[in-house]
Amino acid sequence: MKYGYQRTVNFDFEKVDKKIRETLLEEGFGILTEIDVKKAFKEKLKIDFQRYRILGACNPPLAHKALTAELEVGMLMPCNVVIWENLDSSVTISVGDAEVLLSVSEADLNSITREANQRLKKAVDAV
Repeated sequence: MKYGYQRTVNFDFEKVDKKIRETLLEEGFGILTEIDVKKAFKEKLKIDFQRYRILGACNPPLAHKALTAELEVGMLMPCNVVIWENLDSSVTISVGDAEVLLSVSEADLNSITREANQRLKKAVDAV
């Protein structure tokens, strides 16, 4: 995958969910949004899907710097953290590469994206 960072761990899905929230908080990220894809697909499409959650994480100081540089960057925020359960019951944690995802911006966001990537990777690696 060229547009993100991921790690697979052998822990229970709910334990990974709890731990990634804790490690994101330690890195200055709060969770603004949450999508339970399994639940949404069951309710809206009447189909079963593996456990899959999308957490919309935000680091307010980094978000402020990015929005100050270019307001349109808001279309690409927040930083999504995705967790899903694999067939062998392991769980994959995946985060987008902020540098790649925000490369469409005309503003110079390199220092912001580097810091976001470092913090997100550290949070994932701490699970």
